[in-house]
Amino acid sequence: MMRPMKLGGEQLLFGRGCISHLANLSGTRAVIVTGGSSMSKSGVLSHVQDLLSKAGMAAEVFSGVESDPSFSTVLRGSELMKSFQPDWIVGLGGGSAMDAAKAMWIFYEHPELKSLQDILPPSPFPHLRTKARLICIPSTAGTGSEVSRSIVITDEKTGLKIGIGNMEMVPDVALCDPEITISLPPKITAETGMDALTHSIEALVSRRANYVSNILATAAARDIIFTLPHAYQHGDDIDARETMLNASMVAGLAFTNVSLGIVHAIAHTLGGYFKIAHGLADAIILPYIIRFNSSESSAAAIYNSFSASCGITDLASTIESLNNALSIPRAISALIPDRSVYESKVEEMARIALQDGVTKTNPIIPDEATMRMLLLEVYNGTGNAK
Repeated sequence: MMRPMKLGGEQLLFGRGCISHLANLSGTRAVIVTGGSSMSKSGVLSHVQDLLSKAGMAAEVFSGVESDPSFSTVLRGSELMKSFQPDWIVGLGGGSAMDAAKAMWIFYEHPELKSLQDILPPSPFPHLRTKARLICIPSTAGTGSEVSRSIVITDEKTGLKIGIGNMEMVPDVALCDPEITISLPPKITAETGMDALTHSIEALVSRRANYVSNILATAAARDIIFTLPHAYQHGDDIDARETMLNASMVAGLAFTNVSLGIVHAIAHTLGGYFKIAHGLADAIILPYIIRFNSSESSAAAIYNSFSASCGITDLASTIESLNNALSIPRAISALIPDRSVYESKVEEMARIALQDGVTKTNPIIPDEATMRMLLLEVYNGTGNAK
């Protein structure tokens, strides 16, 4: 049975200059949640502050969100919010900043909650929007967090990344302005772009895929395959940046409704154990899982149909060529040279990846032995798992 779909929040704006919509918001106080210094150095942060001021809002900034936001960061941000009492929370930056903003929002609205376990099943997910609403402004094309129901927060006690999803967390307003992404370095352009491509391709073969999600995922994947190499090489091309940001957003609309698959389950696990950048892990793992999933006839048919629509013959090989053009290595061993350390964690990682919520929507749900084999294949750069 198909689940109800939610295609974004109250408002979805995209295109050059759409960030100016901030001046039209109604409110008194806002907290801006952002990452390192990139938004400040580029002038985007001050521009956001100016626009909020035009809207009559006082604004506080919470900066320093890590690339993998930790729960302690979430708690620190929520304490600022409890003190400042914003009626708007602005997530500004990459997926980490937006995910952190969503998580801070939860603990701001519900001070009785103290831990990540308080918002994990079987605990009921708390209702939001009694104190504030959320607006997300992505600086990468990328995670799709500006339209998604999901967050990934690192549990410092275990070092593992915890994925949490609920439609309550879909931002009320998403502003996708390509001008904000112009300064994105080539490496981050490549890795976040491959994250978006993985979202769309995994959504296509998800066990929950449907007519609407297929339209969204197909359009996003096609645009990313043909646009990402140009955006990587010519970052000042605003047309390419706009296509990539729109495609990332559309991929986000698709996957947040139908979920993902074991590319993300493995990437989340590797990120937790070895601190590998999420988009980079996705990019390396994706062709291996396409070949693995292709042993299931329905998934193979979907991959083949999509490939034909793009004028390509083999999707996995096309992605390998795309990775090569983006200077992304073929195997995880390029990132973790100590084989013995990796292999010592494989059994444990296989169990963790199987427990990831996105595993259950993969076309094939592997057993533990198969997951171990996949983890070794993506490390060694060999094999065609069946």
